[in-house]
Amino acid sequence: MLKIPNIFVINTGSTSTKIAIFKGEELFWEQKIDHSVEELEQYSDFEAQVNHRKKIILRYLNENHFSVKSFDLIMCRGGLIKPVESGIYKVNLKMLNDLKNSNRKHASNLSAVIGYSLSENKNNVFIADPVVVDEMQDIARYSGHKLFKRVSIFHALNHKAVARKFSDNQQMKYENLNLIVVHMGGGISVAAHHKGKVIDVNQALDGEGPFSPERSGTLPAGDLVDISFSEKYTYDEVKKMIVGKGGLVSYLGSNNVQEIEKNLNKNSEKILKAMSYQIAKSIGEMAVVLYGKVDAIILTGGIAYSKFITENIKKHIQFIAPVYIYPGEDEMQALAYNGLLLWNKNLKDKDYL
Repeated sequence: MLKIPNIFVINTGSTSTKIAIFKGEELFWEQKIDHSVEELEQYSDFEAQVNHRKKIILRYLNENHFSVKSFDLIMCRGGLIKPVESGIYKVNLKMLNDLKNSNRKHASNLSAVIGYSLSENKNNVFIADPVVVDEMQDIARYSGHKLFKRVSIFHALNHKAVARKFSDNQQMKYENLNLIVVHMGGGISVAAHHKGKVIDVNQALDGEGPFSPERSGTLPAGDLVDISFSEKYTYDEVKKMIVGKGGLVSYLGSNNVQEIEKNLNKNSEKILKAMSYQIAKSIGEMAVVLYGKVDAIILTGGIAYSKFITENIKKHIQFIAPVYIYPGEDEMQALAYNGLLLWNKNLKDKDYL
């Protein structure tokens, strides 16, 4: 019988560091460390922020009498590295270099660097399904103009973890199924999973696809060009319109679906229905990608807790395939789950080259 592993999980965000210890897939201990803007502004240098957050992590571990030596695996949130296939990757020097020198700056780049520096043997530190997972089929990469290429950036960790859990629950292999998975959070990503690979997905980081709580989604291109050159708005203001102050924030002044539902009126009901409508349209697109051969549609992420939205989506798409709801987005649990798959040899780790 396999030993149940002690899995340490690290997830660095822009204003927080989340750490947890799992006994297999069971949460044993967790801690969310909040960072003020003023605190982190002192550490604009990448290495300095790594050292700062590492010291805090070690302090919490020591205060609770945990030793780094007791961790069988250290699972870290994946950062903005080069595009990779889905999977679990051992953190190596090449990955560390790419994380430190990435063109896109994001706090997620810190996780693996911290995890690697904490590890004594350097062979037990991994990432799983970073946002840059790229399994898109070539035909999906065309945008409509040779200067622009569609790229794969989406909520890969939650997509893959939920797809595998669904497959396990059905006692089937993920690699034998055609699924449409919809992650609904601050951003929304809708993906066609064909026999274990995401062959098409909207680029959720910059807000392509349906509008979301804070992203505008795909906007009318001509109007966007006109606004950009009108001199009424700066470059940063236009970018914020697309990501940050778009979607529900633009229409209703809030990105909190739960709060909006509590105070539902005619206008807000219309906006939530419009968002649901756009999500459903995107699901329809992915059904076309899969030639209509869809085994299941899975709705996940924080917004999947909303019965109002899930029911409105289902009205439009339940003719395509059975709809399953896996509410919530637990990156810590998903990382631990991947660690357990690795430990139990259900998945092999891959080399980052």
